[in-house]
Amino acid sequence: MIQEQWIGDAWEQGVRKVKNTSLRVGAAFPHGSNEGQFQLTSPHYWTAGFWPGILWLIYQDRQDEQLRLLAESCETQMDAVIEAYEPLDHDMGFMWTLTSIANWHLTGNEQSKRRALKIASHLAGRFNIKGSFIRAWNSPERVGWAIIDCMMNLPLLYWASQQTNDPRFKHVAEAHAGMAAKQFIREDGSAYHIVCFDLETGERTGALGGQGYAEESAWARGSAWSIYGSVLSYRHTGRADLLAAAEHAASFFLAHLPEDKVPYWDFRLPAFEGASRDTSAAAIAASGLLDLAAVCAGDRALFYKEQACAILQSLSQHYSTDDSEEAILSSGTGNVPMNQNINKPLIYGDYYYMEALAKLQGHPSFWEIGATKA
Repeated sequence: MIQEQWIGDAWEQGVRKVKNTSLRVGAAFPHGSNEGQFQLTSPHYWTAGFWPGILWLIYQDRQDEQLRLLAESCETQMDAVIEAYEPLDHDMGFMWTLTSIANWHLTGNEQSKRRALKIASHLAGRFNIKGSFIRAWNSPERVGWAIIDCMMNLPLLYWASQQTNDPRFKHVAEAHAGMAAKQFIREDGSAYHIVCFDLETGERTGALGGQGYAEESAWARGSAWSIYGSVLSYRHTGRADLLAAAEHAASFFLAHLPEDKVPYWDFRLPAFEGASRDTSAAAIAASGLLDLAAVCAGDRALFYKEQACAILQSLSQHYSTDDSEEAILSSGTGNVPMNQNINKPLIYGDYYYMEALAKLQGHPSFWEIGATKA
């Protein structure tokens, strides 16, 4: 049986941490933490939505007006990114689902709705019709690249179709999701980080290791994205192949977890001794597993919920920080090949941890707004 007391305790501990951290961070954009303090980054960066996203999660639960004002200020600052245009890339869904869609959903803010619709148009414009993929990044050498992370950007497009009564946004999202199920998720359920395509023909030309250890390794956060992103597309479309992809990815992830349920940063490292964990991958996967539980029935639903709770309880018991740290979770791993934020707290790990705890208390996630098919 799933014990409930720890869920409320973990949520309250996270809320206290966020409210204390907000006194220094304010309406800014934290990313990784170093020596107890979040390092702040630009509103142009892909993680810009996660801090206001956490603020909206808490506002959804208790209508804290101070946190709402901070979240709205973050969203307004991000207008400069829209106006600049050049910095916009595939991560628009990460950035504006957790800011503008969250704001519109919780407050009815029409300006937020317009922002999100404008951004959805930009995201749809990155679609390569020949290869059925949304292009990742902007540099010329990456023009034919797609990444598994982009599955989390698709809910912005599903939402836009619902709001405009125009299926074109959904068509783009569904095509990308179907492509990812075929091209990113391997036969064993692990996932590539980067898949490359010929721009003109759309043919798959290869794959790259990206933030994983190697091309054929299994980057833990990529595995988590494949679980969560696939089940979200299932919830918005009802397509059985996307549910199958999510369950296949979940089977791989769960089968390769260490005893404490928090993965090392890649499941196929040549050696695990001394390797860093990735609590962000654990939190993302746990939230995705809760969505799997919500769309499955009977023993399968119970299994996914129990596994999600086991991961979250381990995070709460073994990876929560003390009062000397602004972040909620320790031991995230950002990008090992680039030597960035290794064994550090990460704002997106905190976001997905709080999102999963919110789900366990009956709150929907912002990614599922507009889901009607499943």
